[in-house]
Parts: sequence; C-alpha cells; structure tokens
Amino acid sequence: MSVRRLAEASVQPASFAFNKANTAWAKQTIKKYPVGRQQSAVIPLLMRAQEQDGWVTRSAIEHVADMLDMPYIRVLEVATFYTQFQLKPVGTRAHVQVCGTTPCMLRGSEALMDVCRSKIHAEQFHTNEDGTLSWEEVECLGACVNAPMVMIFKDAYEDLTPERLAEIIDEFEAGKGASVPTGPQNGRTFSAPQSGLTSLTDEQAVLKSTRDKAAKTAGKSQKAEANQVPPTQAAKPKTDAPETNPAIKSPSKVKVSASVEKSASVKAPKENRAAADKADPAVEKTDKGRTHPDKHADAASAFKAPETKKGKPAAKTEAAAAPSLEDRNRPAAVERPAQPDDLKLISGVGPKLEGVLNGLGIYTYAQVASWKKAERDWVDGYLRFKGRIERDDWVKQAKALAKGGEAEYIRVFGKKPR
Repeated sequence: MSVRRLAEASVQPASFAFNKANTAWAKQTIKKYPVGRQQSAVIPLLMRAQEQDGWVTRSAIEHVADMLDMPYIRVLEVATFYTQFQLKPVGTRAHVQVCGTTPCMLRGSEALMDVCRSKIHAEQFHTNEDGTLSWEEVECLGACVNAPMVMIFKDAYEDLTPERLAEIIDEFEAGKGASVPTGPQNGRTFSAPQSGLTSLTDEQAVLKSTRDKAAKTAGKSQKAEANQVPPTQAAKPKTDAPETNPAIKSPSKVKVSASVEKSASVKAPKENRAAADKADPAVEKTDKGRTHPDKHADAASAFKAPETKKGKPAAKTEAAAAPSLEDRNRPAAVERPAQPDDLKLISGVGPKLEGVLNGLGIYTYAQVASWKKAERDWVDGYLRFKGRIERDDWVKQAKALAKGGEAEYIRVFGKKPR
C-alpha cells in the first residue's frame, strides 16, 4: 500500500467546525453507540467532514478526535489507512474515481484514464487550473457487469465510452453535473441485457395473482370436460350374473328346498380354547396344555400409568396451590408512593406482572433489591414462573436501577433496560 500523508501545511485551513446541521447529525450518530464505545463513530464523522469540505483536513481530524475524546494519532491512523478519505484538496465540482480493476480494465478503463489526463490533469490527485476537477484510479466499485465505470462523489456512471466520459466531465465543469443521468450510459436498464430481457419476459407468468387466476380457469375447463365424459363401468359387476341373481340361492344346478338344505347343514363346533392350546402327543411327547414362559402381558396394560398397575388406584393430581398470602416469607408491602418505580424496566417483568407485583404492595426497585432467598422463592411460586427471578436476576437489576436509574443499569449491564 502506498504511503498516504496529509496535505502540505500551506493548503491546510486554520480551523474546522461542523455546520449546524452536521453538528446535530454528529451528536445523534455518537448516541447510536453504547457508553464507552463512542469512538466507533470515528469513520462516519470523518466521512461527514469530507462531504462538508470536500477533503479531510488536519483541523477536521483534530476536531473529530476532540468530539470523541480520542488521541489525535488514533484518528490520523484511521484517516490515512482508508483510501476513501481524501487527504488533499479535490475538485470542487467533481472528483472522478476511475475503476481500474480487471473487469473495467478489460472493457477499456485505460482509455477513460487518458480522458481524465487530457481534460483534468496529467497526474492523479491534482486539480485542474481552476480547482474544479480532479481524478484518481481506484479499486473495484462494484458494477463489474456494467464495466467500464467511474464514480463522482456518491453517483456511479456505467457503460462508458471515452467520448461519453468527456461529455460528462464537461457537464460537471460547467456546473451542470446534477443534470447528468446516473447509472448505465448506453440506454440499458440497470444490469439488464442491452438487447432486452431474455428471461421472465412474460410478467403474467411471474405474478402470483395471475398464476392463481390461470390455474383456477384451467381447473374449471378440466371440470367441464370431465362432465362431458360418461361414467366408466369398470369394476362394476353384471347385475344379470347368476351369482347376484336374488332368485337363485345357490350356484348348484340341483335345486333343493330351503328346509332340506338346512337340515343337511352341520353347525360349526363350539370353540374350545383349552383343547386348541393342547400339546400334540405325537409331536411334543406329552398330553397337556402348552406353557408360554415368554408370553407378554396384556397389551392394554402397556398404556396404563405406573401408579394404576397391580391394582393401585390412580392418584388424583392437582395443580400446586399458590403460596399463602399470610406466609411469613411474603415480601413486605408498602403504601403506594406518589410516583411508583417503573418495574417494567426490570428484564422479565411485563405490564401484567407489574400489576400483580403492585397488587402485593411492591412498587419500588428498593423492595425488589432487598429480597432474600425465601422471599424470592415465595414470589416465584406466587407468580407461577419457577426460576424466572433467579434466571433474569431481578435483584441485581433492581439494585442498579435503585442506585442510579438507567445510567447505572447501562454501566452495570452494558445495555439499556428492556
């Protein structure tokens, strides 16, 4: 990396100060960072100083350091490290940053730099004679698909030709830079193909509403076609088959009366489980019932609760009763003060729990901060949130809030309450 130094003392202004609008912005930006971490705002403040004066001066570095209570050398290190900060005066109307990374180089960025050398100055970081224009070569600016490109202040100008860049520079030099269109300069939309869309060309096929409508219409047409087709006779028996003819009781060709057929019928023997489970003497060499040592218990018993097995009656379970309000471990109550503390600032206490605590006579941080183990257990049981007080450390939070309010809470926990 090349050495970056501040501009010569001859061009450095005597002092720097943010204007009224930027001062308000800087103060608001610093507040975004936690207490003790405000120095993290150094880069945003340096950028705003550069946007105000066009470049980062020595006095601007010192002013930002004073605002953030930082040593001057620390802010100087930041300003000289990042190439986004201009350490020398740049053009008052345009500072052209030409991308020289591979995609832009392959697409002709060298020719764009030649335009800058001829129309602005032969060397980078030098202004023209009027001090209105300057230029430099930079690394990738993130629009490779639209190479080559340049960036002027915060706007990108893409798909450039040397002729088009020369026109843009002339417009800025004439003070008409605001009228120059940003983005691609060859007529294409953003990064879309210059010849037009090659995919997703039918918006109707992209929108969900049109897809749903098309599917609904197709479903109606399919249903209409289905109604025109006669129902199939597949898998339906013939109603004139002998097997389904109610006039025929049997497929036998020899017909007998119902009484004769009934008298000839033999009833099935009654089930005898003991006989059916008896060992076969020819196979097992014994004439007795089989044994079943691995026989499992009734399957239904597998779904019975343990306390109901072996004849034990099921115990009646009831929700644990809330602790008694007369319990000696109940925290002491106080009269409602004129200005109760906002207990919702304690992480874990919402509006509903705050109302319950107020109903118990608990209105201040000091009360919560004084709870002993027994009192915490009593409140835990009463609120039916086992372990919440210990898990969220209500006592420590309340001690910090009682001692110094939100400022003390931030100092202890490193964040705002709630």
